[in-house]
Amino acid sequence: MILTMIAMLSMTTAFAEGENAANVDSMEAYDLNINMNKLSMALNLADDQKEAVAEIHHTFASELKFAAEYGKNDRKAYVNRAIDNDVKWMRYVLNDEQMHIYLKLLNATIINRGLNK
Repeated sequence: MILTMIAMLSMTTAFAEGENAANVDSMEAYDLNINMNKLSMALNLADDQKEAVAEIHHTFASELKFAAEYGKNDRKAYVNRAIDNDVKWMRYVLNDEQMHIYLKLLNATIINRGLNK
């Protein structure tokens, strides 16, 4: 019974890994249309921060679309550079508490879309 349970868990894990790999190859994984109003509420942004965050996100989304056009080896480098730039620019706009929340949201998004592979 225990061996059956272990086999089922390992098959589920293998299936999920394959699904994430398929997500990275699809263009939808790189399309980051987000609801800026919800992000603004989650981060409790001031009015001047909203515009800056929207501009930074627009640049980030453009860089990810650019990365999606390259082969797997080059794509990972472009995705990493886009993420690094996004975090660097957001650090200028957000305070420490907002940045902490933003990093959690960004990390979850990257993992859910399979961009960390």
